[in-house]
Amino acid sequence: MPAGSVLPPRYAVFGHPISHSLSPAIHRLFGAQCGVALEYTAVDAAPAAFTDTVRRFLAQAHGANVTLPHKAAAYALADLHSAAAHRAGSANVLTRQADGRVDAHNTDGIGLVRDLCERQHCELHGRRVLLLGAGGAARGVAGDLLEAGVDRLVIVNRTAATAAALAERLGPRAQARGWDALAQLGRFDLIVQATSAGVLGAGLQLPASLADHHTVGYDLAYGVGAAAFLAWAQAAGMARACDGLGMLVEQAAEAFALWHGTRPATDPVYAQLRAA
Repeated sequence: MPAGSVLPPRYAVFGHPISHSLSPAIHRLFGAQCGVALEYTAVDAAPAAFTDTVRRFLAQAHGANVTLPHKAAAYALADLHSAAAHRAGSANVLTRQADGRVDAHNTDGIGLVRDLCERQHCELHGRRVLLLGAGGAARGVAGDLLEAGVDRLVIVNRTAATAAALAERLGPRAQARGWDALAQLGRFDLIVQATSAGVLGAGLQLPASLADHHTVGYDLAYGVGAAAFLAWAQAAGMARACDGLGMLVEQAAEAFALWHGTRPATDPVYAQLRAA
């Protein structure tokens, strides 16, 4: 943990559900790699209890990761916000300073871009990208996709007004459409699945016209949560598609660096988790 800090090296990830989370394993592997002793647990917090639960935890801990469905609430409870968190209006990292203030960060977007560009070798500059969803997960990655050079970001959400609000915040290279317009949108170079459908076990009905053998698919979820989208991607004949395990590892590395002042090597951890 940062030099001079009086806070104990306790960390946790908060979500609902959370039993599937690999974050505790990832941070323990990072700690072993970097010689950092830490305690990291997973906490299931229902939405109504989230703010109080996190505040009690951070009263005696240094930091927390936050996942579905709490990223907007994490942003709201913080005293200070990083530029990425402010742009997204959501946070996946909370850090308690020695004076008691809570800082909010969002490392999802940089984690996605790192995995796409460095591990998946997916070119983003000048590409036409479809972003499915406009919630906390989507808001966390949309700005970074545009910063990486995406030419057009089309945001589709079941509640069209939510997609429109996000597109307006992002500027002229982003546009919003309703879910019922999917069949009329044509082919995309990259499709990013950012809804909670897979994690919640809900169906995901998408038209095959969105993709062809040049399209790359990416689900921000991993494991079972990404299964439905990956099955659709294969049936649609995509060039390749992957789950969000790489993004999870990369965003965790950014959080680890914020907390401990050193960025761990991600490839060994990714390889170990993928093999498992």
